[in-house]
This record gives sequence, structure tokens and C-alpha cells, in this order.
Amino acid sequence: MTPQKPVHDSQYAAQMDADDPLRHFRGQFHLPLTPEGEPQIYFCGNSLGLQPKNAKQYVEEELQDWASLGVEGHFRARHPWMPYHELLREQTAALVGALPQEVVVMNTLTVNLHLLMVSFYRPTQERWRIITEEKAFPSDQYAVASQARFHGFDPENAIVEIPLGEDGRFSSDTIFETIDRHRDDAALLLLGGVNYYNGQCFDIAGITAAAREAGITVGMDLAHAAGNVPLRLHDWGVDFAAWCSYKYLNGGPGSTAACFVHERYAERPDLPRFAGWWGHDASTRFAMPPHFHPMPGAEGWQLSNPAILPLAALRASMDQFAAAGMDRLREKSLQLTGYMESLLFERAHPSWSILTPGEPEQRGCQLSLRVREGGHDLFRHLAAEGVICDWREPDVIRVAPTPLYNTFDEVRRFAEIFHAFFADTD
Repeated sequence: MTPQKPVHDSQYAAQMDADDPLRHFRGQFHLPLTPEGEPQIYFCGNSLGLQPKNAKQYVEEELQDWASLGVEGHFRARHPWMPYHELLREQTAALVGALPQEVVVMNTLTVNLHLLMVSFYRPTQERWRIITEEKAFPSDQYAVASQARFHGFDPENAIVEIPLGEDGRFSSDTIFETIDRHRDDAALLLLGGVNYYNGQCFDIAGITAAAREAGITVGMDLAHAAGNVPLRLHDWGVDFAAWCSYKYLNGGPGSTAACFVHERYAERPDLPRFAGWWGHDASTRFAMPPHFHPMPGAEGWQLSNPAILPLAALRASMDQFAAAGMDRLREKSLQLTGYMESLLFERAHPSWSILTPGEPEQRGCQLSLRVREGGHDLFRHLAAEGVICDWREPDVIRVAPTPLYNTFDEVRRFAEIFHAFFADTD
């Protein structure tokens, strides 16, 4: 639960950390250090997660097997490379609330979105529009525009954006009204599970139900949701989803992404798709048949054999997620983020506000702070004091206390550093 009364003294935060059942996971990650050798306050896991300490061992094992076995590593490595991606199947399914056959780790995020839209954005003259949110991540905007254009539609007419409210958030009423208004002409809804800019977490279950009732296919970009908030993709009935692994999932810069395809499509070889050798039926793959027959489930969307070294680094982090469990991580996340919000509002200032919704169920661990004046100066002040967060134009600082490795004392110290800036400038 969020503390009822914010407490600024270090003893209170220290007690919160001492009582934290997940506190030992912090020691499993490398923390960036200040020039003095002290850990920096790293609140940027929503952009790039920290390196798990066991990632080096996992990667070095594969390098050693490659050096000693060469091509035979595909079959004789400690973790044979041919089925290596399967090592991540169960953990990935548990992370996003899916059946094992509904997920596969492959490619990168936008590549996966394009591959999935080949199958699931099938516009007609009656249904051709794509519903997405205003201020979606630019890559998503580019992807849906290029898909519409590829099918011969003008993106200016084909793409429908759910508008932001004056408060910089998305109203549930507006989301559902947009879906209903386009129930006869929309072919696809592609939404970010958590909006990257304002940190708002969408009601994926309710939105999916409304869109599917209207005959609209539902896709989700979960870049800011996977590893951040609990997901139940199978139960919610989402048609497809994709996410990266270098943010909350700590897979390393540019690490291998993943996707979800609901089991209702598991045995649909007739679905149009861009085919590749690795997605072909594994039982006949090495017979080199001339015609493509997809593997059942999400694996049927694979193109090429995966890169083993990035998968090894990702496996190191996914082992930590499996040990911690998303329910426990979510509980701590609510506490950390609620504590930060409370401390910030203790000394409110007219120069800033919190863009992220205040309702815990409508956010993950990110708070987007809108700074009306002096935002760049504040960002530089935080950096000089050992706080790593990020800036988004024109006026937002995103701060993400992630439960795997951040502490209550870091939240307390961040609030002190934040408030000190405004005290010095008043």
C-alpha cells in the first residue's frame, strides 16, 4: 500500500527497504556509479534496463561453446542453439499472461509489428482505418502509416488518433467513443499498453472487449508494459502484441524482442504472412521443402534463426523476473511510485505537475513530470546530483523507480534533490 503519510527522514525509507521482500534482487544488477564510486540513482529503466550480473556468465558460456564446438554448438552446446529460444518460452508466457505456444522471442519490436500487421491488418474498401493513440511512440506512427500506404490508403484518412485530453491524458470515455464511432470502418486498433510519454496504463481488457465486439482486430505495443505491469493477454483476448526487451526486461541495448499471437490463430496456415525458414514446421525444416508450412502458434511468424548472444543476456534477466514474480514486483512498484508521488506533492510548486494519472491502476512505475519553466535546467541539476532519468520534448522529465533494483531511499533522495532545485530558484 502507498504510505499514508510521506516521511522524509532516512530512517523511514531505510525501514521500508529493510522490510522489502525483494530487496536482494538489487544486488543482482550492475549499478552505474558516480565519479566518487557511489551508485547513481538510476530511474531510467523505462528506457534501458540495467545489466544483470549473471548476463556476463550466460554470454561467456555461449562464446566458449562457440570457440570449442563451432557449428556443433547448435546441437552439443551446454544449451544447444537450435532450440535455444525455447528456453525463454515459459518465462515469457508467464510474464505476459499467455499460453506457451502463444509467444516467441524474435527480431526487434517494430519488425515484429510489421510482420504481425501483414497478417492482421487486412483492410477492405469498407474497413480500412487504423485506430491508435495520439502521441504514440513515433516508430508506431511510422509503422501504421507505412502499412496504410502499402495497402493503397492515404494515412491522413486511414489513421484515427484517440485524442489526448487537456490534462495530457486519455479519457476512457473518449477511447470507447472512438472505437464505437469507427465500428463500421476500422480494421485494426493498435495501442500502446502504457503510453511512453505520459506513462498512462490503458484498460487493455476493456478496450479489447469493446474493439472485438465491434469487429476490430486488436494489437498491442507493450514496450512500456511488459515487465512493468501485470498482463493477461490470453484471457483478455488480444489478437496480437509485440514488445522489446531492453527496457524493463533488462535484456541489453537493442536486445531481441518478442511477440504474442492468440491461440485462436494457432492452426491457421491460411493466414497471409511473410514467411521464413525458421517459421517452417520444425519436423520437416531440414528436409528443405520448397513450400512453406508454418509452425503452429506464434513460432510460425519467425523468419530466421535467432541471435544466441542477445538471447543469453535476456535469459539472465528473465531468470530474475521468474524468481521475483510479476505480482510481487507490481506490489512493490505501487509502493515505490506512490511514495514518490506523495513526497513530490508534499512541496508542490506551480512550475511543475505530474502528467501521469494518479490512479494506481492507470500507471506503471513511471511518473512523467511536466515542467513548465526551467525544465532543461532541472534535468541538468538532477544529472549533476547523480540522478539518471530522461527528458522528452517539449517539457517532460520521465522518472521510473523500477522494483527489481530501485529502493525507497533512492526515491526519498530524489525528492530532496528535486525540491532543492525549486528552493534554490525561488
